[in-house]
Amino acid sequence: MVRLMFKNLMKMESLEIDFARIVREHKGTIYTVCYMFSKDEDEVADLFQDILMNLWKGFERFRGESSIRTWLYRVSLNTCISADRKKRRNGESVPLDMNIDLFDDSAEEMKQIRMLQDRISRLRPFDRAIVLLWLENLSYDEIGAIVGISSKNVSVRLFRIKEQLRKMSEEK
Repeated sequence: MVRLMFKNLMKMESLEIDFARIVREHKGTIYTVCYMFSKDEDEVADLFQDILMNLWKGFERFRGESSIRTWLYRVSLNTCISADRKKRRNGESVPLDMNIDLFDDSAEEMKQIRMLQDRISRLRPFDRAIVLLWLENLSYDEIGAIVGISSKNVSVRLFRIKEQLRKMSEEK
């Protein structure tokens, strides 16, 4: 009995070490996904924590049928998409921010980046996820594996998303 308890304890320690290493190596990826779904620092921190919880819950069941990066993206995106749906269902809250920098938009490049971020944020969550992965320079095969569609479907969706973004730019 004691030997079995010791063996389980050692297995748990090993899992924790592996999990901590993976989180350290992929922390930037997780934050990138969080920032694609929110610009509010508190909300990003909450999303990051929710993702870590979901990763930990599923870590022992990860079978290695896909790369750890693909699995991590999938869990991160699913967590953020679910949180986004819940937020929309409950009505979106607007954080009060009094730190206004009137000179922040002076650079043309920053204006363009903000306009693109605004347009992307108006896309449906699934489309936002595809754009994020595309902006991260993942291949269509990798994107498809992460979001659960074929690489051909990724290609078609990206074409349609680009058209949506182009129409948004013509509206303004």
